[in-house]
Amino acid sequence: MNETMGQIRARKSMRVFEDKPIPGDIKKEILCAAFEAPTAGNQMLYTIIDVTDQALKETLAESCDQQTFIASAPMVLVFLADHRRWLDTYRAAGLSPRKVGPGDMLLAAADAIIAAQNAVVAAESFGVGSCYIGDILENCEDIRALLNLPLETFPAAMLVFGYPSQQQQARRKPKRFDGKYIVLENAYRTLSPEEHREMYLAREAEEGRTEVDYHARMEAFWKRKYEGDFSREMNRSAAVYFKDFAEDC
Repeated sequence: MNETMGQIRARKSMRVFEDKPIPGDIKKEILCAAFEAPTAGNQMLYTIIDVTDQALKETLAESCDQQTFIASAPMVLVFLADHRRWLDTYRAAGLSPRKVGPGDMLLAAADAIIAAQNAVVAAESFGVGSCYIGDILENCEDIRALLNLPLETFPAAMLVFGYPSQQQQARRKPKRFDGKYIVLENAYRTLSPEEHREMYLAREAEEGRTEVDYHARMEAFWKRKYEGDFSREMNRSAAVYFKDFAEDC
């Protein structure tokens, strides 16, 4: 296995960091890695907000489902899907661009998340841990005000970075589902109930858990994740963002 693959396989989310800043040259390299990511039409349809203000970090930690470790992270980056820059560019050239639509913003979101993942891989190569914060999609009105977001932008992802504690480094990475359930050839195929059960229980067995009440686990996970208040709020916020981008076709 080559070094890059080894790092990708070993990488896991880190949520406790040493009280140690990330040197400026390493931070610059992490950002440069983001810039080198694949991007639609070489447009770089994203903006990265480097959150350095401690009070802002603390407010974001509260807004993002009270995840206090965000406030203690040495580096916090918000990756915005951003069409505003190109609209302003077109207008500066004397053009009259149409209204931004949902498809435009989905393309920008892909650009932003690809750039974010490049930053994650680069950070890992320097021994810097990271964690995605999906809850940045919550409370859209507050986030827009906090980050001064124009209409044609939205936060596709937030990442926190830092040197992980020894306990975090030693923590075992959760197992993934077997690829045979994830990779389908040529077309989508709905898995059978039996296959869903096999997929989940095989992963549990890999984690050393062989006596598992499948239905009880599924019900608990469904209530905590899919039906959770945070999930409903993310959907509400996403609906607000995309309502603003909608246009008649």
